[in-house]
Amino acid sequence: MRSRPPRRNPRELLNQILAILVGGFALYLVVTILWVIGYQIAFAGRIFPGVSVAGVEVSGMKPSDAALKLSQTLSFPINGKILFRAADRIWVASPAELGMVFDPTASANAAYDFGRSGNPFGAMMWQSRAAGLGADLPPVIIFDQRVAYNYLQNIAAQIDQPVIEASLHLDGTNVVAQPGQIGRLLNIDATMIYLGAQMQTFRDGEAPLIIREAAPRLLDVSSQANAARIILNQPLTITVPNYREGDPGPWTYDIPVVANMLGVNIVEVNGKAEMQVGLDPSALRLTLGELKTYVDRSAESARFTFNNDTSQIEPILASKTGRVMDVEASILAINQALAQGEHTVALVVSEQQPAIADSATGAELGITQLVTQHTTYFYGSSEARIQNIVAAAERYHGVLVAPNETFSMGAYLGDVSLENGFAEALIIYGGRTIKGVGGGVCQVSTTLFRAVFFGGYPIVERYSHAYRVTYYEKTVSGENDPDLAGMDATVYFPLVDFKFLNDTPYWMLMETHVDVAARKITWQIYSTPDGRSVAWESTGPTNVVPPPEPIFEENPELKADEIEQIDYAAQGADVTVSRTVMRNGQLYFTDELRTHYQPWSAICQYGSGTEDPKQAARRNKICLSPNS
Repeated sequence: MRSRPPRRNPRELLNQILAILVGGFALYLVVTILWVIGYQIAFAGRIFPGVSVAGVEVSGMKPSDAALKLSQTLSFPINGKILFRAADRIWVASPAELGMVFDPTASANAAYDFGRSGNPFGAMMWQSRAAGLGADLPPVIIFDQRVAYNYLQNIAAQIDQPVIEASLHLDGTNVVAQPGQIGRLLNIDATMIYLGAQMQTFRDGEAPLIIREAAPRLLDVSSQANAARIILNQPLTITVPNYREGDPGPWTYDIPVVANMLGVNIVEVNGKAEMQVGLDPSALRLTLGELKTYVDRSAESARFTFNNDTSQIEPILASKTGRVMDVEASILAINQALAQGEHTVALVVSEQQPAIADSATGAELGITQLVTQHTTYFYGSSEARIQNIVAAAERYHGVLVAPNETFSMGAYLGDVSLENGFAEALIIYGGRTIKGVGGGVCQVSTTLFRAVFFGGYPIVERYSHAYRVTYYEKTVSGENDPDLAGMDATVYFPLVDFKFLNDTPYWMLMETHVDVAARKITWQIYSTPDGRSVAWESTGPTNVVPPPEPIFEENPELKADEIEQIDYAAQGADVTVSRTVMRNGQLYFTDELRTHYQPWSAICQYGSGTEDPKQAARRNKICLSPNS
């Protein structure tokens, strides 16, 4: 029988394998080190095989010889060409002009160091790669970026252009359009990156110029310029719609005036800028605001008189439709019309119908008979005062007062001026009786006040005069009745007004009748009686205070010893008037009017050189002392 070999221990087998591997690695390490040492000894002081710089072979050369060869061979910094291009413009510069300097010594030393750095294994790998495949090293250059930056700034000065927005302006009435310009800006920092990379290649080539473009919001405004020229090719005429004789306008604005109102606005439409041409709303608003004072008018009801024979009302003044101009809508309409080449444009106006038309009847309005009237007298009034009474009374003749309306005298009185038929007469103003336009109007307001008072209608606002005026206490005989003290009402609109309330369900028709020959004014109110009656009583003047001593003033317009009374004395007093209004036998309301009159001095003016004004006054029986 054959004997079997002894079985090996696995641990011993593993140890043997490890010993072989370690021995092999140690052998490889020794061989590598010997290779590196031997290779370096073989090429001591010389560049390893296969190494070149920028394509120039320097294998086996000493660094000094390699540096000399490189300096003689590589002339790229001086003779090379770097090209820049922008559209149809070209710039060519040598690398040296762009701040590039070639260092042959540093390049040769870099070639010499190739394969000599790092661990032995790495060194052997690079040495083997150079020997087999070759190793072309980049040249060592010095790049002065300040030089390149300055060169590119010169190019930028020729390329850069600002963004210019298209514009539109007027030279007189001529429309001048300026097209927009796309902006260009050379990005020097980005261009420097591409330039550095190109010069590292050590070859001629193009370095791209990085140019950023920016478009204006508006590039072309030729169509808007044409629109402006259409607007300015003829005058603008503005009219009232449905023009009738007596209406204001038309108003025509010449081309230079229209040109002054022309406006150009930049607006965003769907995220895009657009230029809009038209008349500037602010300028047009001012113009239309002036026209509005002529165009607008309140609706006016017809005016009537009451025919006592037929008990019917008869129109004496036709009703008027009111108008209100819509300024903003008119601005839009004018610009829309101009954009379409139209130069005659109607304003946008809304009509307001009057409350009462000419065809109304007394039965419809509840005007069936006279319900109250009163007469006051103005004996001794001047012609100017009488003229003012007539002018003021005409304002109210035939006026209607609606049910539950608070009637204001001031609202119908209008502007009290010479142009409106009034004259200068004595008025109370600033604590003095002076000449002013409209003296005598209060005769009319006092007459209405008394008609309303005795008719039993509520008084909303009433002011008495500052002092007792004899006109308002006169009776039909021309004598003064103290019981009429405190029964006056003054109007100085808009500061002072007289108002009353028509607290009935019926319309009121007011008539004013002035009898100049008889020196009287009568105010009549027609409506439907509702069973009211009035009882009243007055305290008469109480707390009577005599007037102060007369006042004498020098007036250089008067001659010596000439004297003239310009204001009259009046006693001060307090008056309380109570009123009880019954309706159908039942108490309706009561009210009380309290009046305080100031004591008033007579005032006389005398000419310069008058020795004794008081004596002159006594001779003329004017401005007498209350104690004389």
